[in-house]
Amino acid sequence: MSFAVLKPTMDSFNTVIRFLTNQKTTIGYGVMAIATIGGERLFSLFSFQCPCNTEQNFTYGLMYLLGPALVLLTVGLFLSTALWRLYTGCCLNPMKLCPRGNCIGCISIFMRAVVGALVPPIMWLSVALLNGTFYECAVSGLEDQVIVDLFCKNRTSTCKAELAKVPCKTSNLPVAETNTLLLMLRAQSQILGWVLIMSSALAGLIGTCYKNCRSQVSYLQLTFWKIYMQKEREKFDSFAEDYATKLAERNLKSFFDNTEPEAFSFPNHTAWEQVSAVYTYKHSDQCYSTLQKYVEQPNRDYSPEKMPLQMEHSLE
Repeated sequence: MSFAVLKPTMDSFNTVIRFLTNQKTTIGYGVMAIATIGGERLFSLFSFQCPCNTEQNFTYGLMYLLGPALVLLTVGLFLSTALWRLYTGCCLNPMKLCPRGNCIGCISIFMRAVVGALVPPIMWLSVALLNGTFYECAVSGLEDQVIVDLFCKNRTSTCKAELAKVPCKTSNLPVAETNTLLLMLRAQSQILGWVLIMSSALAGLIGTCYKNCRSQVSYLQLTFWKIYMQKEREKFDSFAEDYATKLAERNLKSFFDNTEPEAFSFPNHTAWEQVSAVYTYKHSDQCYSTLQKYVEQPNRDYSPEKMPLQMEHSLE
């Protein structure tokens, strides 16, 4: 009786879990957007203090506008697994970048990694421009005659000298004129923010349409491939942790028992190199990853390989 009562609740819970799992990319972007908005507000409230002088306004405002974006881009590239799979070891073996003289795959992977890493910086710039604080400080410090004339046209001569103090509201201009200049600066910033958002959305749509249009397989098979790759990565992490634990236990047991180590089946270095290559899915291969391509290849080499002495030293 109790199981019958709990079953609808369990089914509902499983449905929610499946929904969250399927939408984890969307949820991740949502969390990223919230974190970006929160970070921008914290910077604006507790860290950012516009110097309000012609010599420093532009540099100071630009650093707060572009500095975090550059840091987020760098972190995004650091966290790109595909990028490191491509470039790891390329200094010792440059042919890894362009196997058989084909550099298109390398360029494609690099561009995908850069595009993926650009999402957080674009979010930061969009939020910062919509808020307008950093832009107001930066632009008010420009001494370019075109910029000054844009804001101070048909105004008193004092406007040009006091424009840099407008963000701090410490200028000698009338309050109404100061507020008008602030509104102009903020309007420009928000227009640029919306232009950036719309351009990014349009570029993403065009890129997705082009990629799907050029796809060699159907939408459902492409969806299956993405699910397979996700599951393979999850299982690889699980298997790697399990085998690393077993290998560590075997080595420690041999050390403390002072006995010969037990035989341990392990892939050789050539196998690791082959399964680490970045794979582009093609319908002609009938394989969904480099791992599947490796395990299904004919005349596969099952022999273990002893680690060379120079590599042992390089791993220390």
